[in-house]
Amino acid sequence: MTALVLFTDLDGTLLHSETYRYEAALPVLADLKAEGVPVIPVTSKTRAEVESLFQAIGFADPFVVENGSAVYIPRDGCPFDLPEGEDDGPYRVLQLGVSYVMARAGLKAIAQDIGRPLKGFGDLSVEQIQHLTGLTEVDAKQAKMREFTEPFLTPKNVEPEALMAAAAEMGFRVVVGDRFSHLIGAAAGKGAAVDALAALYGATLPEGVSVTTAGLGNSPNDIDMLSRVDWAVVVPGADGPHPQLRDRGWRIAPAPAPEGWVAAVRQILEDI
Repeated sequence: MTALVLFTDLDGTLLHSETYRYEAALPVLADLKAEGVPVIPVTSKTRAEVESLFQAIGFADPFVVENGSAVYIPRDGCPFDLPEGEDDGPYRVLQLGVSYVMARAGLKAIAQDIGRPLKGFGDLSVEQIQHLTGLTEVDAKQAKMREFTEPFLTPKNVEPEALMAAAAEMGFRVVVGDRFSHLIGAAAGKGAAVDALAALYGATLPEGVSVTTAGLGNSPNDIDMLSRVDWAVVVPGADGPHPQLRDRGWRIAPAPAPEGWVAAVRQILEDI
């Protein structure tokens, strides 16, 4: 027997890539909750952003923020033994990354090392973030409430390999994206967070029952997560799946978010 744990990216995966709508996913989310299947967001978003979504959708499971830099585990009703970590409000926090102050300092040092300016969220106003992302003012303010990582505009005149190498030399990682990249701690990552949570859930299961993990994502920053799960699904954009995710042997959802997410999850439930 198996017990399913579902990991999902948010923007462009569960949420529409431009409108951030999710209503089409509500019925299957309700079904998953009724069946006791944890639905765990694994996102580049901040804690503030995810908590707002939790209130709207009704999530109650752990969630992973800022590209795998921290896992927030609700202490009340937690189905497994809480890991060591700090308590913050209703959560036990499993921190995998560095502090925001360290990330900001790291970005400045990397910019100096490569001889190119790197503009992070800390350098941008709320209005500038709104213009770049299409977020509302409230959402843009929440996006700036970083605790562990620094998103920055992906430089067009620097090879990704050079950027990643410079970060590695200083004890960081860079998750390179099309518009924005993210500077994170060396030990952080979506894959590390997935591994930690899968182990925690697996430790509570009775003999003869094992954890089966599924993950859904849409962009290169999800590769770390998708490569760790048993069932990996790529949710395409309007022009199809991202080129870096297209030919990896993973399932491709039949439509963009959120309808493609719904169809893919229902198929996983049928197959399992």
